[in-house]
Amino acid sequence: MALYRIKDFDPDYRNHFDGHDIKDLDLYSGDDKIGSVNDALVDEDGKFRYLVISTGAWIFGKKVLLPIGRAQIDYNAHRVYAPGLTKEQVEQLPEFTDEMKIDYNDEERVRGVYRSGDYSATGAGLGTAAGTTTTDASMMGSTATAMGSSPLESSAALEAEGTAYTGSSMGATPATYDRDSYRYDMDRDLYNMDQHDDRIRLYEERLIANKRRMKAGEVTVGKHIETETARVDVPLEKERVVVERVTPTDTSVVPGEAAFHEGEVARMEVYEETPDIQKEAFVREEVRVKKVVDQDIVNSEEEIRREELDVNTQGRPIVDDDTARRRV
Repeated sequence: MALYRIKDFDPDYRNHFDGHDIKDLDLYSGDDKIGSVNDALVDEDGKFRYLVISTGAWIFGKKVLLPIGRAQIDYNAHRVYAPGLTKEQVEQLPEFTDEMKIDYNDEERVRGVYRSGDYSATGAGLGTAAGTTTTDASMMGSTATAMGSSPLESSAALEAEGTAYTGSSMGATPATYDRDSYRYDMDRDLYNMDQHDDRIRLYEERLIANKRRMKAGEVTVGKHIETETARVDVPLEKERVVVERVTPTDTSVVPGEAAFHEGEVARMEVYEETPDIQKEAFVREEVRVKKVVDQDIVNSEEEIRREELDVNTQGRPIVDDDTARRRV
């Protein structure tokens, strides 16, 4: 059966998964990251058959095939879980290369490793854990040749026979097959054939309140010089000369002492105070500038949308619908 790389089968395959891409998802075994998903292979009906995984944490550079039934895909966590996958199985698996042509014998070698290994089937099905996605549904078209893609299966084939397990676990009844009679539903445990989980995602809008800081204004605090006229009163003293003429009480003169001299003067210095005005700078006041934060609550209302499920039935089918209970 021909296999196609997912991008060759449908270049717009991401549109079928809400924009998610299965490539480059992180690969986990338990809680340990062991590598990543490099590609996905689908059959002619567009059904996922294998993930091309790289287990760099175990064997650097080796790519192998992981049957889709042994993977759990969680797009929200950007992870693919491979429960029970062991390093020994990866060592036994044939290496996948980009130029490789996958034929029936290559697939049989891959299936042989997963069938014979002590591989825990618990939780191996897709969609069994919260947030995981099933990929077993036909998704993109009926034929790959219409997309102009070439299959990975080689035209040259070797005859081989094998034994598959038709049950959902490794202890089921085996069935003998060959190249012409093999069908993927013979290995339901590997290819997730028992899963019938069609999902519709219901979307709802919600208000997300965020804040962004923006400049509301600017305050500049500076200083300038103003001039005014100041007045001050200064008390001054000044001296003045008072000339008084008085009549002496004793007018007698001793003979011979009287002498007349022209030009005789009496000198007296006269002082006065003058104002001495000077300017002196001093600190009149201090101005401190700081910011305080005021709290305010702004109420905003917006219309939001949500999708509700409409269940329409014809005839009298039995439908277990818990939609009403979820609304309560």
